[in-house]
Amino acid sequence: MRRWLMLALGVNAHASVTLGLFGLPLVMPEILRHFNVSLPVGGLIGNAPAFGILCALVAWGALADRHGERLVLGLGVGLAAVLFAALAFVESTWAVIALLAVAGAAGSAAMVGGGRIVLRWFRPPERGLAMGLRQVSFTLGMAVAAFVLPPIARAHGLPGVLLLCSGVSLLAAVLAVLFLAEPPHTIAGAGAERERSPYRQPALWRVHATSALHVVPQVVVSTYGVDCLVKSYGWDDIAAGQLFGVAAIGGAAIRIAVGRWSDRTGLRMRPLLLLTLWNLVVLALLVAGAFTGSVLGIATLALASVMTVAGNGLAYLSAGELAGPGWAGKVLGTHNTVQNTVSLAVTPLAGALILNSGYWAGFAGGLAFAVLSLPVIPFRGERPRGL
Repeated sequence: MRRWLMLALGVNAHASVTLGLFGLPLVMPEILRHFNVSLPVGGLIGNAPAFGILCALVAWGALADRHGERLVLGLGVGLAAVLFAALAFVESTWAVIALLAVAGAAGSAAMVGGGRIVLRWFRPPERGLAMGLRQVSFTLGMAVAAFVLPPIARAHGLPGVLLLCSGVSLLAAVLAVLFLAEPPHTIAGAGAERERSPYRQPALWRVHATSALHVVPQVVVSTYGVDCLVKSYGWDDIAAGQLFGVAAIGGAAIRIAVGRWSDRTGLRMRPLLLLTLWNLVVLALLVAGAFTGSVLGIATLALASVMTVAGNGLAYLSAGELAGPGWAGKVLGTHNTVQNTVSLAVTPLAGALILNSGYWAGFAGGLAFAVLSLPVIPFRGERPRGL
């Protein structure tokens, strides 16, 4: 039973810091008004934490492998809370981008620590479900952000949003320091696994590459989805955020279901392949709906925000299992670094594409990268785990 408490603490830390690291695009209209900038620059501000995240994840992973999750989560999430509070009083656009990047570097500790909790406290037959629950931390954080941040932005502006993100992160850091613990058992063979690099396995490289390709449609939908509803369909800022909040709840449910599905089959990559095929259908319909301006675009935009994140937990878990517990922190850090590097590159490019050609073109770009992932997914020869 204690393992579920440890998982809950990891979920809470990740969900809490998610508000500040990934929730800012949900108040994109307020960001554009506050700084009086163009959409690509607004997208850069909203995703500025990705700069720091991609620089710090591997380091946090190595620190977690050596000293455990308690230190990493307490220190990283706590520092992010301090930086969010400081940001509330900064007006310079580029200073905000720089400080958000540092906050991303600090808060990214939760992205690594939570994954290691699953690998260290849970056995293979439970890991899919546990990782699905752990991945809910992102969607839970985004759901809270979608319902809470737009009203706060309307009432108190961007400083109010940042102060709220600070308070939530600080509470999560304190809980992690007080209650997180190391697993009661010794990890068998950890020393040997540290000496032998898991990157000798081609499958691990392909898992990283698969997630890199899958993150493109996720970024386009999550970063510009609210702005699409406001500008293309005339939605109110808060209503658009609430739609994405409901979608985030659906995303949380499907991640848990996908994790349980992978536990029952003992497979990770074959379910991911099937999810990718479904995503191709959803994204194709989204492109058609956005191009014609029909109600199909609204429905599929909500569905795409659910489906494009459904397989994240499977790829993340597969990377950790291929790494083994001795390398888990570094490999999971690398996995998230790859994703955030792509996210950082895609955000301004997608914004420029949308400005020049329309939202449908940005969504079409996401569809193209999802298609490219099909031959990369290493599902052939995969053997069931823990059955």
